[in-house]
Amino acid sequence: MKALMKSQKISFYKCLAIVAFILFCDQFLKVYVKLNFPLTIYGQDPIFDMGWFKLLFIENKGMAWGAQISDFIPFISEENGKLFLTLFRIVAIGFIFYWLKKTIEDNSSKLFSISLSLILAGAIGNVIDSVFYGYFFTESYFQIASFSPGNGYSSIFYGNVVDMFQFPLFTWTWPSFLPFIGGNEFTFFEPVFNIADSAISIGIFMMIIFNKTFFKEN
Repeated sequence: MKALMKSQKISFYKCLAIVAFILFCDQFLKVYVKLNFPLTIYGQDPIFDMGWFKLLFIENKGMAWGAQISDFIPFISEENGKLFLTLFRIVAIGFIFYWLKKTIEDNSSKLFSISLSLILAGAIGNVIDSVFYGYFFTESYFQIASFSPGNGYSSIFYGNVVDMFQFPLFTWTWPSFLPFIGGNEFTFFEPVFNIADSAISIGIFMMIIFNKTFFKEN
């Protein structure tokens, strides 16, 4: 495996093609869901339900699992926290793009370049939502949104990230003797995510699995 990763390289344009393909799939699905379904309110039936897989329409105003900066720093308002998060994501994209370009110029491994491409694509995909969706799309609560530039539910930099996938594979109840969580029901995997999130997770997972080879080589 090590010899394979060292011998195979990938061009910058192929990495950009990976980014473009993931971005297309991510944005196509998000726009399709947004323009065809209202938000899935808690307790309502999902758009599509196979039990272990559900298609929903959720809007995430903050970070992973709906957490917001204002939850951790109380003196920052929700709006300012959201703006800071969006700007931070944009800066992170610039850093990842530079890292990817530098990695390819240094002839690093193919898998390492692909993992960075996945992370870059996912980051850009969610930033597009945060920057533009509030400006271009109308509200989705109890109604289907429409594409109306300038008449959206918010303004530039204050959009919400669209999530739709959920895999509640199985549910159990914690034993009653456990402190804090005893008797509570737990579902795995309950968080709702999108294609961009998946790309980021896969890219990071690849880095974790092959980190010794990646960073030893670099």
